[in-house]
Amino acid sequence: MSDRPPSPAPTEPLWTDRLGRWSIRSLQILLVVALGALAVWALVQVKLLVIPVLIALIVASAAAPLVGWLRRRGLSPMLAAWVTLVGGILVLGGVVTAIVFAVRNQWDELVASAGEGFDDLQAWLKDLPFPIDQEQITSARDAVVDYVTSAEFGAGAVRGVSAATEFVAGALLVLVVLFFFLKDGDRIWAFFLRPFSGVRLERGRRVGTTSVKVFGGYIRGTAIVGLVDAVVIGLGLVILQVPLALPLAVIVFLGSFIPLVGATVAGILAALVALVANGPVVALIVVAIVIAVNQLEGDLLQPVVMAQSLKLHPLVILIALTAGTILGGIVGAVLAVPIAAVGWAIIKVWDGPDPSIDARKPLRRRRGTTSDASSRGEQLPHDSAGGSPVA
Repeated sequence: MSDRPPSPAPTEPLWTDRLGRWSIRSLQILLVVALGALAVWALVQVKLLVIPVLIALIVASAAAPLVGWLRRRGLSPMLAAWVTLVGGILVLGGVVTAIVFAVRNQWDELVASAGEGFDDLQAWLKDLPFPIDQEQITSARDAVVDYVTSAEFGAGAVRGVSAATEFVAGALLVLVVLFFFLKDGDRIWAFFLRPFSGVRLERGRRVGTTSVKVFGGYIRGTAIVGLVDAVVIGLGLVILQVPLALPLAVIVFLGSFIPLVGATVAGILAALVALVANGPVVALIVVAIVIAVNQLEGDLLQPVVMAQSLKLHPLVILIALTAGTILGGIVGAVLAVPIAAVGWAIIKVWDGPDPSIDARKPLRRRRGTTSDASSRGEQLPHDSAGGSPVA
């Protein structure tokens, strides 16, 4: 008999049985989640840089068809980028100027109507079944006045100045980054793809092309839907002679970029202005118009304008909106849904092209050079989106 001590029991079965495999997979999932959370935390720390870059990328993707069209007409990449950028600034500046003049011209009327509406609200509150006396209303008004004149409100105003400074810096950064995305989007993406070859290079091309295509398609489709909503609701407000119809229509348009929430908030705001300025009957008519427009949007506009591949489940949209709002406030809520749509599209094309994304072919394609350049890895991400818009 051998005098050697018995060898210890092997530990391999601990990791090869079902519980061991589950443990390994759980550890892998926890590691991925931890790395993802660390990446999100790092991005939030530099959100003054990350948010402008994301906004510039989304706007450049939406403007890709115009840039591609200008280049096909013989303009150089720099000139096409300048024309697109300056044209967009002029359009945005015209809209902002029109809003400022509309608010200035109707502000006195709205203030007077608001005073009358507040008096009517006080009279209505007195007739409610539960007691609300004048002292409670006066105390509530005094509390608001005290807060506005307090040091806490002043500190908030100082923080507001700091936020305004960050906004200006972010807006300037958006313009600079947007110009380079419009001008050199192909070179920037080709630079990131240099370390890859073979299957990974093709995957990188698919990811770039799909991301710009879905970004642009989502933003253009949402803008079309929001424009129709704003025009219809704005016309209704003008016919009903509700003050600030133009600013309210613009708010409806901007609210369309926040699904589920934006349209509702914009409609409530329009109804409140109508209630204060025109009375409850007009406010109810405004509510009816908003509800009708929302039904039209959900049943007709979105299925026609938005491609099927861009649709997300309402639960996914709600989760994305919540996460975006927590991480980035209102801007995060605006960016969350298109980022979620792009993330889902990238998953779909990770292992190969997805027919649902490329289902809608362009009416006209570039002359032969598009597919050749793509096969050589020279295709612009935004050029491909310009040739194959989703929406």
